[in-house]
Amino acid sequence: MASDRWEPAAFKTRVDEVLHRFVAQEADQFAAIDPLLGPVAEQLEMTVADGKRLRAAFCYWGWRAVGQPDSDALVRAAASMELVHAAAVVHDDLIDDSPLRHGRPTAHIALRGAVRRRPRADAAARSLAMLVGDLLMALAGQLFATSGLPAAYLARARPLWSVMARELIAGGLEILRTGAGPDTTASLKVIRYKTAKYTVEQPLLIGGALAGAGAQLREGYSAYGLPLGEAFQLRDDLLGLFGDPERTGKADTDDVRGHRPTALLAETWRLAGHEDREQLRGLLGRRSPDADALDTVREVMRRLKAPDRIEDMIGARVREALGALHELDVPAHASSALTALAQSASDRLS
Repeated sequence: MASDRWEPAAFKTRVDEVLHRFVAQEADQFAAIDPLLGPVAEQLEMTVADGKRLRAAFCYWGWRAVGQPDSDALVRAAASMELVHAAAVVHDDLIDDSPLRHGRPTAHIALRGAVRRRPRADAAARSLAMLVGDLLMALAGQLFATSGLPAAYLARARPLWSVMARELIAGGLEILRTGAGPDTTASLKVIRYKTAKYTVEQPLLIGGALAGAGAQLREGYSAYGLPLGEAFQLRDDLLGLFGDPERTGKADTDDVRGHRPTALLAETWRLAGHEDREQLRGLLGRRSPDADALDTVREVMRRLKAPDRIEDMIGARVREALGALHELDVPAHASSALTALAQSASDRLS
Protein backbone atom coordinates (compact mmCIF):
# COMPACT_ATOMS: atom_id res chain seq x y z
CA MET A 1 0.00 0.00 0.00
CA ALA A 2 1.15 3.55 -0.64
CA SER A 3 0.92 4.48 3.06
CA ASP A 4 0.01 3.05 6.45
CA ARG A 5 -3.39 4.76 6.30
CA TRP A 6 -6.15 2.16 5.93
CA GLU A 7 -7.84 2.49 2.55
CA PRO A 8 -10.51 -0.25 2.31
CA ALA A 9 -11.39 0.40 -1.35
CA ALA A 10 -7.75 0.20 -2.46
CA PHE A 11 -7.22 -2.99 -0.47
CA LYS A 12 -10.38 -4.55 -1.92
CA THR A 13 -9.11 -3.76 -5.42
CA ARG A 14 -5.83 -5.55 -4.70
CA VAL A 15 -7.59 -8.62 -3.33
CA ASP A 16 -10.10 -8.66 -6.20
CA GLU A 17 -7.27 -8.60 -8.74
CA VAL A 18 -5.60 -11.58 -7.06
CA LEU A 19 -8.81 -13.58 -6.78
CA HIS A 20 -10.17 -12.87 -10.23
CA ARG A 21 -6.90 -13.69 -11.96
CA PHE A 22 -6.20 -16.82 -9.93
CA VAL A 23 -9.71 -18.26 -10.17
CA ALA A 24 -10.03 -17.42 -13.88
CA GLN A 25 -6.85 -19.36 -14.61
CA GLU A 26 -8.04 -22.32 -12.57
CA ALA A 27 -11.49 -22.19 -14.18
CA ASP A 28 -9.95 -22.22 -17.66
CA GLN A 29 -7.85 -25.28 -16.84
CA PHE A 30 -10.87 -26.97 -15.32
CA ALA A 31 -13.12 -26.26 -18.32
CA ALA A 32 -10.42 -27.50 -20.70
CA ILE A 33 -10.88 -31.01 -19.33
CA ASP A 34 -14.28 -31.28 -21.02
CA PRO A 35 -16.68 -28.71 -22.54
CA LEU A 36 -19.46 -30.04 -20.31
CA LEU A 37 -17.61 -28.58 -17.33
CA GLY A 38 -17.97 -25.03 -18.69
CA PRO A 39 -20.98 -24.07 -16.52
CA VAL A 40 -19.23 -25.41 -13.43
CA ALA A 41 -16.12 -23.37 -14.26
CA GLU A 42 -18.34 -20.31 -14.71
CA GLN A 43 -19.75 -20.79 -11.22
CA LEU A 44 -16.23 -20.94 -9.82
CA GLU A 45 -15.62 -17.47 -11.17
CA MET A 46 -19.00 -16.17 -10.02
CA THR A 47 -18.25 -17.12 -6.41
CA VAL A 48 -15.46 -14.51 -6.22
CA ALA A 49 -17.16 -11.81 -8.30
CA ASP A 50 -18.36 -9.88 -5.25
CA GLY A 51 -17.53 -9.36 -1.61
CA LYS A 52 -16.28 -6.82 0.91
CA ARG A 53 -13.05 -8.84 1.49
CA LEU A 54 -13.30 -8.49 5.26
CA ARG A 55 -11.65 -11.85 5.90
CA ALA A 56 -8.66 -10.93 3.77
CA ALA A 57 -8.48 -7.59 5.58
CA PHE A 58 -8.36 -9.22 9.00
CA CYS A 59 -5.60 -11.54 7.81
CA TYR A 60 -3.68 -8.59 6.38
CA TRP A 61 -3.89 -6.61 9.61
CA GLY A 62 -3.05 -9.68 11.65
CA TRP A 63 0.26 -9.48 9.77
CA ARG A 64 0.70 -5.70 9.87
CA ALA A 65 -0.13 -5.44 13.61
CA VAL A 66 2.98 -7.52 14.35
CA GLY A 67 5.02 -4.77 12.71
CA GLN A 68 5.47 -6.35 9.31
CA PRO A 69 5.39 -4.11 6.19
CA ASP A 70 2.93 -4.22 3.33
CA SER A 71 3.56 -7.14 0.99
CA ASP A 72 2.00 -8.29 -2.26
CA ALA A 73 2.77 -11.89 -1.27
CA LEU A 74 0.89 -11.36 1.98
CA VAL A 75 -2.09 -9.96 0.06
CA ARG A 76 -2.13 -13.17 -1.99
CA ALA A 77 -2.05 -15.24 1.17
CA ALA A 78 -4.79 -13.11 2.70
CA ALA A 79 -6.92 -13.49 -0.43
CA SER A 80 -7.03 -17.24 0.22
CA MET A 81 -9.32 -16.47 3.19
CA GLU A 82 -11.89 -15.26 0.66
CA LEU A 83 -11.78 -18.61 -1.14
CA VAL A 84 -12.46 -20.35 2.18
CA HIS A 85 -15.44 -18.03 2.54
CA ALA A 86 -16.59 -18.69 -1.04
CA ALA A 87 -16.48 -22.44 -0.37
CA ALA A 88 -18.45 -22.00 2.86
CA VAL A 89 -21.04 -19.83 1.09
CA VAL A 90 -21.65 -22.37 -1.69
CA HIS A 91 -22.09 -25.16 0.85
CA ASP A 92 -24.21 -23.00 3.17
CA ASP A 93 -26.53 -21.95 0.33
CA LEU A 94 -26.83 -25.61 -0.62
CA ILE A 95 -27.66 -26.69 2.93
CA ASP A 96 -30.21 -23.90 3.36
CA ASP A 97 -31.56 -24.18 -0.20
CA SER A 98 -31.08 -20.42 -0.54
CA PRO A 99 -32.09 -19.07 -3.96
CA LEU A 100 -30.09 -15.82 -4.02
CA ARG A 101 -26.64 -14.53 -3.14
CA HIS A 102 -25.43 -11.03 -4.10
CA GLY A 103 -28.68 -10.67 -6.03
CA ARG A 104 -27.87 -13.60 -8.33
CA PRO A 105 -28.97 -17.24 -8.34
CA THR A 106 -26.91 -19.36 -5.97
CA ALA A 107 -24.64 -22.03 -7.46
CA HIS A 108 -27.06 -24.93 -7.09
CA ILE A 109 -29.83 -22.89 -8.71
CA ALA A 110 -27.65 -21.55 -11.54
CA LEU A 111 -26.32 -25.03 -12.35
CA ARG A 112 -29.80 -26.40 -13.03
CA GLY A 113 -29.43 -25.09 -16.57
CA ALA A 114 -26.45 -27.36 -17.16
CA VAL A 115 -28.41 -30.49 -16.22
CA ARG A 116 -31.98 -29.55 -17.10
CA ARG A 117 -32.30 -32.46 -19.54
CA ARG A 118 -30.80 -34.99 -17.13
CA PRO A 119 -32.77 -37.29 -14.82
CA ARG A 120 -33.23 -35.79 -11.33
CA ALA A 121 -31.92 -32.45 -12.56
CA ASP A 122 -32.29 -30.65 -9.21
CA ALA A 123 -30.30 -33.30 -7.38
CA ALA A 124 -27.65 -33.25 -10.11
CA ALA A 125 -27.32 -29.45 -9.86
CA ARG A 126 -26.93 -29.70 -6.09
CA SER A 127 -24.23 -32.32 -6.51
CA LEU A 128 -22.32 -30.07 -8.91
CA ALA A 129 -22.61 -27.15 -6.49
CA MET A 130 -21.20 -29.31 -3.70
CA LEU A 131 -18.19 -30.07 -5.92
CA VAL A 132 -17.74 -26.35 -6.65
CA GLY A 133 -17.52 -25.71 -2.92
CA ASP A 134 -15.05 -28.55 -2.46
CA LEU A 135 -12.84 -27.25 -5.27
CA LEU A 136 -12.89 -23.72 -3.84
CA MET A 137 -11.57 -25.00 -0.52
CA ALA A 138 -8.77 -26.84 -2.31
CA LEU A 139 -7.95 -23.71 -4.31
CA ALA A 140 -7.78 -21.71 -1.09
CA GLY A 141 -4.97 -23.93 0.15
CA GLN A 142 -3.22 -23.70 -3.21
CA LEU A 143 -3.35 -19.89 -3.31
CA PHE A 144 -2.01 -19.72 0.23
CA ALA A 145 0.84 -22.14 -0.46
CA THR A 146 1.88 -20.36 -3.67
CA SER A 147 1.49 -16.82 -2.31
CA GLY A 148 5.22 -16.15 -2.51
CA LEU A 149 5.83 -15.88 1.23
CA PRO A 150 8.86 -17.73 2.59
CA ALA A 151 8.28 -21.41 3.35
CA ALA A 152 9.18 -20.87 7.01
CA TYR A 153 6.43 -18.26 7.34
CA LEU A 154 3.86 -20.53 5.73
CA ALA A 155 4.89 -23.41 7.99
CA ARG A 156 4.12 -21.31 11.06
CA ALA A 157 0.54 -20.76 9.90
CA ARG A 158 -0.25 -24.09 8.28
CA PRO A 159 -1.49 -25.84 11.48
CA LEU A 160 -4.14 -23.14 11.86
CA TRP A 161 -5.74 -24.25 8.59
CA SER A 162 -6.73 -27.54 10.19
CA VAL A 163 -8.20 -25.68 13.17
CA MET A 164 -10.11 -23.34 10.87
CA ALA A 165 -11.52 -26.24 8.84
CA ARG A 166 -12.55 -28.16 11.95
CA GLU A 167 -14.29 -25.16 13.48
CA LEU A 168 -15.98 -24.25 10.22
CA ILE A 169 -17.45 -27.73 9.89
CA ALA A 170 -18.50 -27.53 13.55
CA GLY A 171 -20.83 -24.81 12.31
CA GLY A 172 -22.91 -27.81 11.24
CA LEU A 173 -24.36 -27.47 14.73
CA GLU A 174 -26.84 -25.20 12.96
CA ILE A 175 -28.19 -28.22 11.07
CA LEU A 176 -28.44 -30.28 14.25
CA ARG A 177 -30.23 -27.50 16.11
CA THR A 178 -32.66 -26.53 13.32
CA GLY A 179 -36.20 -27.14 14.48
CA ALA A 180 -35.08 -27.70 18.09
CA GLY A 181 -36.35 -25.59 20.96
CA PRO A 182 -35.02 -22.01 20.62
CA ASP A 183 -32.15 -21.38 23.01
CA THR A 184 -30.06 -18.20 22.90
CA THR A 185 -26.96 -19.78 24.44
CA ALA A 186 -27.05 -22.61 21.90
CA SER A 187 -27.63 -20.12 19.06
CA LEU A 188 -24.60 -18.09 20.10
CA LYS A 189 -22.49 -21.24 20.07
CA VAL A 190 -23.71 -21.96 16.54
CA ILE A 191 -22.73 -18.51 15.27
CA ARG A 192 -19.36 -18.69 17.01
CA TYR A 193 -18.43 -21.73 14.92
CA LYS A 194 -20.54 -21.07 11.83
CA THR A 195 -19.18 -17.56 11.27
CA ALA A 196 -17.26 -15.77 14.04
CA LYS A 197 -14.13 -17.87 14.05
CA TYR A 198 -13.44 -18.11 10.34
CA THR A 199 -14.57 -14.54 9.63
CA VAL A 200 -12.42 -12.66 12.13
CA GLU A 201 -10.46 -14.73 14.64
CA GLN A 202 -8.78 -17.28 12.37
CA PRO A 203 -7.80 -14.82 9.61
CA LEU A 204 -6.22 -12.61 12.28
CA LEU A 205 -4.41 -15.56 13.85
CA ILE A 206 -3.20 -16.81 10.47
CA GLY A 207 -1.91 -13.36 9.53
CA GLY A 208 -0.25 -13.13 12.92
CA ALA A 209 1.30 -16.58 12.62
CA LEU A 210 2.72 -15.71 9.21
CA ALA A 211 4.33 -12.65 10.78
CA GLY A 212 5.64 -14.49 13.85
CA ALA A 213 3.23 -13.05 16.45
CA GLY A 214 3.92 -13.99 20.05
CA ALA A 215 1.53 -15.77 22.40
CA GLN A 216 0.29 -12.60 24.11
CA LEU A 217 -0.62 -10.93 20.82
CA ARG A 218 -2.34 -14.08 19.57
CA GLU A 219 -4.45 -14.16 22.74
CA GLY A 220 -5.33 -10.54 22.11
CA TYR A 221 -6.38 -11.34 18.57
CA SER A 222 -8.82 -13.95 19.88
CA ALA A 223 -10.15 -11.58 22.55
CA TYR A 224 -10.86 -9.04 19.79
CA GLY A 225 -11.88 -11.43 17.04
CA LEU A 226 -14.40 -13.71 18.72
CA PRO A 227 -16.86 -11.10 20.03
CA LEU A 228 -16.52 -9.10 16.81
CA GLY A 229 -17.22 -12.19 14.72
CA GLU A 230 -20.31 -12.87 16.81
CA ALA A 231 -21.45 -9.27 16.32
CA PHE A 232 -20.99 -9.72 12.57
CA GLN A 233 -23.30 -12.75 12.47
CA LEU A 234 -25.86 -11.21 14.82
CA ARG A 235 -26.04 -8.30 12.39
CA ASP A 236 -26.43 -10.81 9.56
CA ASP A 237 -29.37 -12.41 11.38
CA LEU A 238 -31.08 -9.04 11.68
CA LEU A 239 -30.44 -8.22 8.03
CA GLY A 240 -31.74 -11.65 7.03
CA LEU A 241 -35.24 -10.72 8.16
CA PHE A 242 -35.30 -6.94 8.46
CA GLY A 243 -32.83 -5.96 5.74
CA ASP A 244 -33.73 -4.83 2.24
CA PRO A 245 -33.22 -7.77 -0.16
CA GLU A 246 -32.23 -5.23 -2.82
CA ARG A 247 -29.25 -4.30 -0.63
CA THR A 248 -28.46 -7.63 0.99
CA GLY A 249 -28.75 -9.56 -2.29
CA LYS A 250 -30.33 -12.45 -0.40
CA ALA A 251 -33.88 -13.70 0.04
CA ASP A 252 -35.57 -12.51 3.24
CA THR A 253 -37.50 -15.77 3.63
CA ASP A 254 -34.59 -18.10 4.42
CA ASP A 255 -34.51 -17.90 8.21
CA VAL A 256 -38.27 -18.24 8.62
CA ARG A 257 -38.63 -20.95 5.99
CA GLY A 258 -35.71 -22.91 7.39
CA HIS A 259 -36.71 -22.33 11.05
CA ARG A 260 -33.04 -21.58 11.64
CA PRO A 261 -31.71 -21.44 15.20
CA THR A 262 -30.81 -17.75 15.12
CA ALA A 263 -30.33 -15.71 18.27
CA LEU A 264 -33.04 -13.36 16.97
CA LEU A 265 -35.57 -16.19 16.93
CA ALA A 266 -34.34 -17.53 20.27
CA GLU A 267 -34.74 -14.13 21.93
CA THR A 268 -38.17 -13.71 20.35
CA TRP A 269 -39.22 -17.09 21.74
CA ARG A 270 -37.81 -16.30 25.19
CA LEU A 271 -39.76 -13.05 25.36
CA ALA A 272 -42.98 -14.47 23.86
CA GLY A 273 -46.06 -15.49 25.77
CA HIS A 274 -48.25 -18.48 25.00
CA GLU A 275 -50.31 -16.78 22.24
CA ASP A 276 -47.26 -15.41 20.46
CA ARG A 277 -45.57 -18.79 20.58
CA GLU A 278 -48.61 -20.48 19.11
CA GLN A 279 -48.66 -17.93 16.30
CA LEU A 280 -44.95 -18.42 15.63
CA ARG A 281 -45.35 -22.21 15.55
CA GLY A 282 -47.77 -21.80 12.67
CA LEU A 283 -45.41 -19.56 10.70
CA LEU A 284 -41.90 -20.91 11.21
CA GLY A 285 -40.80 -23.68 8.89
CA ARG A 286 -43.37 -22.97 6.19
CA ARG A 287 -41.97 -24.12 2.87
CA SER A 288 -42.86 -20.90 1.06
CA PRO A 289 -43.79 -18.15 3.54
CA ASP A 290 -45.63 -15.31 1.85
CA ALA A 291 -45.24 -11.60 2.54
CA ASP A 292 -48.06 -11.65 5.11
CA ALA A 293 -46.40 -14.45 7.07
CA LEU A 294 -43.06 -12.60 7.09
CA ASP A 295 -44.74 -9.36 8.14
CA THR A 296 -46.47 -11.17 11.00
CA VAL A 297 -43.19 -12.65 12.25
CA ARG A 298 -41.55 -9.23 12.05
CA GLU A 299 -44.47 -7.61 13.88
CA VAL A 300 -44.23 -10.12 16.72
CA MET A 301 -40.49 -9.59 16.97
CA ARG A 302 -40.80 -5.81 17.00
CA ARG A 303 -43.58 -5.84 19.59
CA LEU A 304 -41.47 -8.01 21.86
CA LYS A 305 -38.42 -5.78 21.16
CA ALA A 306 -36.34 -8.80 20.14
CA PRO A 307 -34.45 -6.80 17.45
CA ASP A 308 -33.55 -4.24 20.13
CA ARG A 309 -32.19 -7.05 22.27
CA ILE A 310 -30.00 -8.24 19.36
CA GLU A 311 -28.79 -4.67 18.80
CA ASP A 312 -27.77 -4.57 22.47
CA MET A 313 -25.89 -7.85 22.04
CA ILE A 314 -24.10 -6.48 18.97
CA GLY A 315 -23.12 -3.30 20.79
CA ALA A 316 -21.82 -5.19 23.81
CA ARG A 317 -19.65 -7.43 21.63
CA VAL A 318 -18.22 -4.56 19.64
CA ARG A 319 -17.32 -2.77 22.86
CA GLU A 320 -15.70 -5.95 24.17
CA ALA A 321 -13.71 -6.33 20.94
CA LEU A 322 -12.54 -2.72 20.94
CA GLY A 323 -11.64 -2.95 24.61
CA ALA A 324 -9.43 -5.95 23.87
CA LEU A 325 -7.90 -4.14 20.88
CA HIS A 326 -6.98 -1.12 22.96
CA GLU A 327 -5.10 -3.40 25.35
CA LEU A 328 -2.86 -4.65 22.54
CA ASP A 329 0.60 -3.29 21.99
CA VAL A 330 0.34 -2.79 18.23
CA PRO A 331 1.32 0.07 15.88
CA ALA A 332 -1.10 3.00 15.82
CA HIS A 333 -1.96 2.47 12.14
CA ALA A 334 -2.89 -1.18 12.84
CA SER A 335 -5.05 -0.23 15.82
CA SER A 336 -6.79 2.42 13.69
CA ALA A 337 -7.43 -0.05 10.85
CA LEU A 338 -8.76 -2.76 13.19
CA THR A 339 -11.04 -0.19 14.84
CA ALA A 340 -12.43 0.79 11.43
CA LEU A 341 -12.86 -2.87 10.48
CA ALA A 342 -14.84 -3.48 13.67
CA GLN A 343 -17.28 -0.76 12.65
CA SER A 344 -17.49 -2.07 9.08
CA ALA A 345 -18.21 -5.59 10.27
CA SER A 346 -20.91 -4.62 12.76
CA ASP A 347 -22.67 -1.60 11.24
CA ARG A 348 -23.11 -2.78 7.66
CA LEU A 349 -26.39 -2.50 5.76
CA SER A 350 -25.87 -5.54 3.53
